[in-house]
Amino acid sequence: MKDDPLVSCAWLAERLDAPDLRIIDATYFMPGAAQNAKALYLERRVPGAIFFDIDEIADTDNPLPHMLPSPEKFAARMRDMGIGDGMRIVVYDSQGLFSAARVWWTFRVMGHEDVAVLDGGLPAWMAAGLPIEDGTPTPRPQRHFTTQFRVDLVRDLADMRRAVEAGGGQVLDARGAGRFRGEA
Repeated sequence: MKDDPLVSCAWLAERLDAPDLRIIDATYFMPGAAQNAKALYLERRVPGAIFFDIDEIADTDNPLPHMLPSPEKFAARMRDMGIGDGMRIVVYDSQGLFSAARVWWTFRVMGHEDVAVLDGGLPAWMAAGLPIEDGTPTPRPQRHFTTQFRVDLVRDLADMRRAVEAGGGQVLDARGAGRFRGEA
């Protein structure tokens, strides 16, 4: 799984009970959306999934939203969620592929290589007729989680300015067109 950023619903269904596997629901809705990600998680999720709160597992002291959390904060939140060293992580969201990739990348930045995204997310899981669960999940025991921050995967504003000025790098903006133009 370390080399494959996507796993299929069939792959995950075969491993639901694996003790070294953690499934993460990374559903996130844009501000102003009528939906609530945590409420949706409590209504339907892949069995055993843990909710990853993108708003909370971030640098909440930064005036910009959703900046990476410190390695210490990330490790503490993962421990509290029962995610530990050596575990395989599968991330999905309820839109198919919206916010799961962000959480996948965050794990990679924090040095956790054994992480993949569920291809098609919760919609594909449900379309395949696979089981879902609801309600309040059973808390998991804490685990030790070690971070190794990968600076090679992160660029700050100064790095981006240098790349644009030098013209030697490629900059991709993954925001939707409305957000890119400042209209949303």
